[in-house]
Amino acid sequence: MLHHAFNLAYPVCGFVVGMLVGMTGVGGGSLMTPLLILLFGVSPATAVGTDLLYAAATKTAGTAMHGFTGTIDWPIVGFLALGSVPMTGITLFGLSRLNLGGATAHDLITIVLGCALFLSAFVLMFRSRMVRHYGDRLAALDPKRVRWLTIGAGVALGILVPISSVGAGALGTTALVLLYPRLPVARIVGSDIAHAVPLTLVAGLGHWMLGSIHWHLLAALLLGSLPGIVLGSYVAGRIPDLALRLLLAATLLVAGGRLVF
Repeated sequence: MLHHAFNLAYPVCGFVVGMLVGMTGVGGGSLMTPLLILLFGVSPATAVGTDLLYAAATKTAGTAMHGFTGTIDWPIVGFLALGSVPMTGITLFGLSRLNLGGATAHDLITIVLGCALFLSAFVLMFRSRMVRHYGDRLAALDPKRVRWLTIGAGVALGILVPISSVGAGALGTTALVLLYPRLPVARIVGSDIAHAVPLTLVAGLGHWMLGSIHWHLLAALLLGSLPGIVLGSYVAGRIPDLALRLLLAATLLVAGGRLVF
């Protein structure tokens, strides 16, 4: 169970997850939330709420870096947010009708989280194949339809992220790769990170109002994650991307299996 006293394992966990985020651009919510539940015995609602504010803080730093280098497509960020932010509010209202410490909320969050982890693992393993198969078809779509599909992707994330804290990284990036196949990878990653800030911030503040944030844990995780992200970003080009994605996908499959079964 989680203790209020400082525990060295929390910043160590933050460092490891931060390093993976720095190396791959994904894995924050996908790894942090199941780790908090499975290793530290944190309740699912508290794990999700705490991780959302953790993600908002780390993604803000990432957005500043991408903004400085000009690798953010702000219109795309706007269309995603147009779908995700209102839907996040609706989803949080639905969660507020539940007792977050009760069995119903526990089961809902655990099942949605497990399914989101499986979906993220699938996307990590087969993203290249999906782009080859659907990329040309989506590239031929009318720009207006692409905008509506971008808003739709935001709506889906606005449902998934407040419940599970998973999706803003692997799933959001994949949606942008499919919808904007001609956009440079750096701008896709930058745009996805920039969109994650309002999404996770609104969702995290909503969980704060619902009482599902552990502030001591949040501070300890950030203490480790910030140097972890710096180190991960530094070594990112030195490790084969395929090896990283397969390792991350295998980890998500194991975590998802532990949560659902």
